[in-house]
Amino acid sequence: MIDETHTICAGPGGATKAWELDPDFVTIGKPLASGVPAACYGMSAEVAERTDAFMRSLPTTDVGGIGGTLSGNALSLAAMRATLEHVLTDEAFERMIALGERWADGVKTSIERHALPWEVQRIGCRAEYWFTPTPPRNGGQAAAADDHELARFTHLYALNRGILLTPFHNMALMSPATTETDVDAHSIVFDEMAAELVG
Repeated sequence: MIDETHTICAGPGGATKAWELDPDFVTIGKPLASGVPAACYGMSAEVAERTDAFMRSLPTTDVGGIGGTLSGNALSLAAMRATLEHVLTDEAFERMIALGERWADGVKTSIERHALPWEVQRIGCRAEYWFTPTPPRNGGQAAAADDHELARFTHLYALNRGILLTPFHNMALMSPATTETDVDAHSIVFDEMAAELVG
């Protein structure tokens, strides 16, 4: 089973396609609708048959936990259609992934230049830097590597210079609207911040 909500950034088809996975069950949430609340399930024929058999065993008035009040609402469906037709396209991903590489390269160059004990990770068009020299391998290691005071500083430093990182992590997610100029502006600000930290 794979939840593509945070791995759709790997490219068209998400990590499932990029890494040639063959899950029995796939889910994806709001990225499918560009942030509008939405979700979809995909499943193998065997799982679909078992799910259908279970659903048929329930009283006709019970949704059995699949779906709910907002299932198939017009706004979510319109947002999903627009996202699939105009945002999560092969062409857009090709551009966005190249920008993600450029962003990560800019961060890595500064980390190396200033000998910071940090590292940068990227999956497709999503990249972030960590305050640790090696990537965490589990949630406990990730929590131990987090430095809340340093994170607040890096976010505020960037924000005061016109760069808004996601409000959690030190992450950037390239969009079809992101430009090389945007990415390079972050690289400049990140390098200035790194220089001040070690200076």
